Amino acid sequence: MLKLKKILVLSVTFYSIILLILYFFQEEILFQPEILDEEYTFQFDHDFEEFFLETDDGICLNAIHFKNENPKGVILYFHGNRGNLRRWGRIVLFFAKKQYDVVVMDYRSYGKSKGEITEKNLYHDAQLFYNYLLKRYAEDQITIYGRSIGTGIAVKVASENRPCNLILETPYYTIKDIVESWLPHFPTNALLRYKIPSGEFIQNVTCSITIYHGTDDGVVPFKSGKRLYDAIPISNKKMIIVPGGSHNDLIEFDEYLNTIDIVLQNN
Repeated sequence: MLKLKKILVLSVTFYSIILLILYFFQEEILFQPEILDEEYTFQFDHDFEEFFLETDDGICLNAIHFKNENPKGVILYFHGNRGNLRRWGRIVLFFAKKQYDVVVMDYRSYGKSKGEITEKNLYHDAQLFYNYLLKRYAEDQITIYGRSIGTGIAVKVASENRPCNLILETPYYTIKDIVESWLPHFPTNALLRYKIPSGEFIQNVTCSITIYHGTDDGVVPFKSGKRLYDAIPISNKKMIIVPGGSHNDLIEFDEYLNTIDIVLQNN
Protein backbone atom coordinates (compact mmCIF):
# COMPACT_ATOMS: atom_id res chain seq x y z
CA MET A 1 0.00 0.00 0.00
CA LEU A 2 2.82 2.40 0.85
CA LYS A 3 4.43 1.85 -2.54
CA LEU A 4 1.10 2.43 -4.29
CA LYS A 5 0.58 5.63 -2.31
CA LYS A 6 4.01 6.91 -3.36
CA ILE A 7 3.24 6.16 -7.00
CA LEU A 8 -0.06 8.04 -6.74
CA VAL A 9 1.61 11.02 -5.10
CA LEU A 10 4.32 11.13 -7.76
CA SER A 11 1.74 10.82 -10.52
CA VAL A 12 -0.37 13.67 -9.13
CA THR A 13 2.73 15.80 -8.64
CA PHE A 14 3.93 15.17 -12.21
CA TYR A 15 0.45 15.89 -13.60
CA SER A 16 0.26 19.15 -11.62
CA ILE A 17 3.68 20.26 -12.83
CA ILE A 18 2.69 19.69 -16.45
CA LEU A 19 -0.49 21.72 -15.89
CA LEU A 20 1.48 24.60 -14.40
CA ILE A 21 4.04 24.54 -17.22
CA LEU A 22 1.31 24.52 -19.86
CA TYR A 23 -0.55 27.41 -18.23
CA PHE A 24 2.35 29.71 -17.38
CA PHE A 25 4.73 28.94 -20.25
CA GLN A 26 2.39 28.40 -23.19
CA GLU A 27 3.76 31.44 -25.04
CA GLU A 28 7.25 29.98 -24.82
CA ILE A 29 5.94 26.63 -26.06
CA LEU A 30 3.83 27.95 -28.93
CA PHE A 31 6.08 30.83 -30.00
CA GLN A 32 9.85 30.49 -30.24
CA PRO A 33 11.18 33.79 -31.60
CA GLU A 34 14.79 34.62 -32.32
CA ILE A 35 15.75 38.27 -31.85
CA LEU A 36 17.82 40.18 -34.39
CA ASP A 37 19.96 43.23 -33.70
CA GLU A 38 18.41 46.39 -35.11
CA GLU A 39 21.56 46.95 -37.18
CA TYR A 40 21.41 43.51 -38.78
CA THR A 41 21.51 43.69 -42.57
CA PHE A 42 19.47 41.15 -44.51
CA GLN A 43 21.07 39.62 -47.58
CA PHE A 44 19.05 37.68 -50.14
CA ASP A 45 19.69 36.66 -53.71
CA HIS A 46 16.74 38.68 -55.00
CA ASP A 47 15.52 42.25 -55.15
CA PHE A 48 13.86 43.18 -51.84
CA GLU A 49 12.98 46.05 -49.55
CA GLU A 50 13.08 45.89 -45.76
CA PHE A 51 10.40 48.01 -44.11
CA PHE A 52 8.57 48.66 -40.85
CA LEU A 53 4.91 49.26 -40.09
CA GLU A 54 3.68 50.88 -36.89
CA THR A 55 0.66 49.43 -35.11
CA ASP A 56 -2.12 51.42 -33.47
CA ASP A 57 -0.46 50.91 -30.10
CA GLY A 58 2.87 52.25 -31.35
CA ILE A 59 4.76 48.99 -31.94
CA CYS A 60 7.14 48.75 -34.93
CA LEU A 61 6.94 45.53 -36.91
CA ASN A 62 9.61 44.43 -39.34
CA ALA A 63 8.96 42.92 -42.76
CA ILE A 64 10.55 42.14 -46.10
CA HIS A 65 8.98 42.85 -49.49
CA PHE A 66 10.46 40.79 -52.33
CA LYS A 67 9.81 42.41 -55.70
CA ASN A 68 9.77 41.42 -59.37
CA GLU A 69 9.25 43.25 -62.62
CA ASN A 70 5.78 42.37 -63.91
CA PRO A 71 4.90 40.06 -61.00
CA LYS A 72 2.31 37.33 -61.45
CA GLY A 73 0.72 38.48 -58.20
CA VAL A 74 1.69 39.00 -54.57
CA ILE A 75 1.84 36.57 -51.66
CA LEU A 76 1.30 37.65 -48.06
CA TYR A 77 3.15 34.96 -46.11
CA PHE A 78 2.56 34.19 -42.42
CA HIS A 79 5.43 32.10 -41.15
CA GLY A 80 5.83 29.39 -38.53
CA ASN A 81 6.61 29.68 -34.84
CA ARG A 82 10.42 29.49 -34.92
CA GLY A 83 13.16 31.82 -36.13
CA ASN A 84 12.81 35.23 -37.77
CA LEU A 85 13.01 36.86 -41.18
CA ARG A 86 16.62 35.80 -41.63
CA ARG A 87 15.31 32.23 -41.94
CA TRP A 88 11.88 32.87 -43.44
CA GLY A 89 13.20 35.28 -46.03
CA ARG A 90 15.25 32.45 -47.48
CA ILE A 91 12.24 30.15 -47.44
CA VAL A 92 9.92 32.54 -49.31
CA LEU A 93 12.57 33.15 -51.98
CA PHE A 94 11.09 29.98 -53.50
CA PHE A 95 8.01 32.02 -54.42
CA ALA A 96 9.83 35.23 -55.34
CA LYS A 97 11.89 33.28 -57.89
CA LYS A 98 8.63 32.09 -59.43
CA GLN A 99 7.92 35.73 -60.30
CA TYR A 100 5.61 36.51 -57.38
CA ASP A 101 6.11 39.49 -55.14
CA VAL A 102 6.17 38.36 -51.51
CA VAL A 103 5.64 40.18 -48.23
CA VAL A 104 6.63 38.33 -45.07
CA MET A 105 6.46 39.91 -41.61
CA ASP A 106 7.96 39.06 -38.24
CA TYR A 107 5.42 38.75 -35.44
CA ARG A 108 5.89 40.78 -32.28
CA SER A 109 9.10 39.85 -30.42
CA TYR A 110 10.52 38.08 -33.52
CA GLY A 111 13.62 39.44 -35.24
CA LYS A 112 13.52 43.25 -35.18
CA SER A 113 9.82 43.43 -34.36
CA LYS A 114 8.97 44.78 -30.92
CA GLY A 115 6.11 44.21 -28.50
CA GLU A 116 4.48 41.18 -26.94
CA ILE A 117 2.40 38.51 -28.61
CA THR A 118 -1.26 38.08 -27.81
CA GLU A 119 -3.86 36.38 -29.97
CA LYS A 120 -5.61 39.71 -30.53
CA ASN A 121 -2.34 41.37 -31.56
CA LEU A 122 -1.58 38.60 -34.04
CA TYR A 123 -4.84 39.25 -35.87
CA HIS A 124 -4.59 43.04 -35.81
CA ASP A 125 -0.98 43.03 -36.97
CA ALA A 126 -1.76 40.64 -39.81
CA GLN A 127 -4.53 42.90 -41.06
CA LEU A 128 -2.13 45.84 -40.95
CA PHE A 129 0.08 44.10 -43.52
CA TYR A 130 -2.90 43.13 -45.65
CA ASN A 131 -3.84 46.81 -45.72
CA TYR A 132 -0.27 47.59 -46.81
CA LEU A 133 -0.79 45.35 -49.83
CA LEU A 134 -4.19 46.83 -50.65
CA LYS A 135 -2.49 50.18 -51.24
CA ARG A 136 -0.13 48.63 -53.78
CA TYR A 137 -1.96 45.75 -55.47
CA ALA A 138 -5.44 44.90 -56.66
CA GLU A 139 -7.10 42.59 -54.16
CA ASP A 140 -7.67 39.93 -56.80
CA GLN A 141 -3.86 39.67 -57.11
CA ILE A 142 -3.33 38.81 -53.42
CA THR A 143 -2.65 35.26 -52.26
CA ILE A 144 -2.52 34.61 -48.52
CA TYR A 145 -0.15 31.82 -47.53
CA GLY A 146 0.10 30.42 -44.01
CA ARG A 147 2.53 27.88 -42.64
CA SER A 148 2.18 26.00 -39.35
CA ILE A 149 1.21 28.46 -36.58
CA GLY A 150 0.77 31.08 -39.31
CA THR A 151 -2.06 29.14 -40.96
CA GLY A 152 -4.57 30.22 -38.33
CA ILE A 153 -3.57 33.86 -38.79
CA ALA A 154 -3.83 33.44 -42.56
CA VAL A 155 -7.34 32.00 -42.29
CA LYS A 156 -8.41 34.86 -40.02
CA VAL A 157 -7.21 37.49 -42.51
CA ALA A 158 -8.77 35.65 -45.46
CA SER A 159 -12.07 35.44 -43.59
CA GLU A 160 -12.25 39.23 -43.24
CA ASN A 161 -11.06 40.18 -46.72
CA ARG A 162 -11.41 39.05 -50.32
CA PRO A 163 -8.06 37.74 -51.58
CA CYS A 164 -7.97 35.54 -54.65
CA ASN A 165 -6.35 32.56 -52.99
CA LEU A 166 -5.60 30.98 -49.60
CA ILE A 167 -2.87 28.36 -49.26
CA LEU A 168 -2.30 26.55 -45.97
CA GLU A 169 0.76 24.40 -45.30
CA THR A 170 0.44 22.03 -42.31
CA PRO A 171 -2.63 23.76 -40.82
CA TYR A 172 -4.66 22.93 -37.71
CA TYR A 173 -8.34 23.08 -36.81
CA THR A 174 -7.59 24.75 -33.46
CA ILE A 175 -4.55 25.18 -31.23
CA LYS A 176 -6.30 22.78 -28.87
CA ASP A 177 -5.96 20.04 -31.49
CA ILE A 178 -2.19 20.46 -31.51
CA VAL A 179 -1.69 20.58 -27.76
CA GLU A 180 -3.97 17.60 -27.16
CA SER A 181 -1.86 15.57 -29.57
CA TRP A 182 1.16 16.36 -27.39
CA LEU A 183 -0.61 16.04 -24.04
CA PRO A 184 -3.62 13.72 -24.22
CA HIS A 185 -5.84 13.49 -21.12
CA PHE A 186 -5.04 17.04 -19.99
CA PRO A 187 -7.73 19.78 -19.65
CA THR A 188 -6.21 21.83 -22.44
CA ASN A 189 -9.39 23.73 -23.24
CA ALA A 190 -9.46 25.28 -19.78
CA LEU A 191 -5.74 26.04 -19.72
CA LEU A 192 -5.07 27.47 -23.18
CA ARG A 193 -5.16 31.24 -23.58
CA TYR A 194 -4.55 30.87 -27.31
CA LYS A 195 -7.44 29.39 -29.26
CA ILE A 196 -6.86 30.42 -32.92
CA PRO A 197 -10.00 28.60 -34.10
CA SER A 198 -9.18 28.13 -37.78
CA GLY A 199 -12.20 25.88 -38.20
CA GLU A 200 -14.46 28.73 -37.12
CA PHE A 201 -12.72 31.39 -39.22
CA ILE A 202 -12.69 29.29 -42.37
CA GLN A 203 -16.49 29.35 -42.50
CA ASN A 204 -16.26 32.94 -43.78
CA VAL A 205 -13.53 32.44 -46.40
CA THR A 206 -14.88 32.86 -49.92
CA CYS A 207 -11.75 32.45 -52.06
CA SER A 208 -10.09 29.30 -53.35
CA ILE A 209 -8.52 27.24 -50.52
CA THR A 210 -5.71 24.70 -50.80
CA ILE A 211 -4.30 22.66 -47.92
CA TYR A 212 -0.98 20.81 -47.97
CA HIS A 213 -0.35 18.30 -45.21
CA GLY A 214 2.03 15.40 -44.69
CA THR A 215 0.79 12.12 -43.29
CA ASP A 216 3.76 11.85 -40.89
CA ASP A 217 3.54 15.34 -39.39
CA GLY A 218 4.66 15.02 -35.78
CA VAL A 219 3.95 18.64 -34.85
CA VAL A 220 0.51 19.37 -36.31
CA PRO A 221 -1.38 16.09 -36.65
CA PHE A 222 -2.57 15.21 -40.14
CA LYS A 223 -6.04 14.54 -38.73
CA SER A 224 -6.27 18.16 -37.56
CA GLY A 225 -5.53 19.43 -41.07
CA LYS A 226 -8.08 16.97 -42.48
CA ARG A 227 -10.63 18.15 -39.94
CA LEU A 228 -10.07 21.72 -41.11
CA TYR A 229 -10.47 20.69 -44.74
CA ASP A 230 -13.73 18.88 -43.99
CA ALA A 231 -15.05 22.03 -42.29
CA ILE A 232 -14.61 24.20 -45.40
CA PRO A 233 -18.11 25.01 -46.68
CA ILE A 234 -17.21 26.12 -50.21
CA SER A 235 -16.65 23.77 -53.14
CA ASN A 236 -13.53 25.54 -54.46
CA LYS A 237 -11.17 23.68 -52.17
CA LYS A 238 -8.54 20.97 -52.40
CA MET A 239 -6.38 19.03 -49.98
CA ILE A 240 -3.06 17.81 -51.32
CA ILE A 241 -1.86 14.94 -49.15
CA VAL A 242 1.87 14.25 -48.99
CA PRO A 243 2.45 10.59 -48.04
CA GLY A 244 5.42 10.37 -45.70
CA GLY A 245 5.70 14.14 -45.42
CA SER A 246 6.46 15.57 -41.99
CA HIS A 247 6.21 19.14 -40.72
CA ASN A 248 9.08 20.97 -42.39
CA ASP A 249 9.89 19.00 -45.52
CA LEU A 250 6.86 19.16 -47.84
CA ILE A 251 8.81 21.21 -50.38
CA GLU A 252 11.00 18.15 -50.96
CA PHE A 253 8.09 16.03 -52.24
CA ASP A 254 6.69 15.78 -55.74
CA GLU A 255 3.16 16.21 -54.41
CA TYR A 256 4.13 19.77 -53.50
CA LEU A 257 6.54 20.64 -56.29
CA ASN A 258 4.28 19.33 -59.06
CA THR A 259 1.20 21.22 -57.89
CA ILE A 260 2.28 24.51 -56.31
CA ASP A 261 2.49 26.43 -59.63
CA ILE A 262 -1.08 25.49 -60.50
CA VAL A 263 -2.28 26.32 -56.98
CA LEU A 264 -0.62 29.74 -57.10
CA GLN A 265 -2.30 30.42 -60.42
CA ASN A 266 -5.60 29.70 -58.66
CA ASN A 267 -6.68 27.11 -61.27
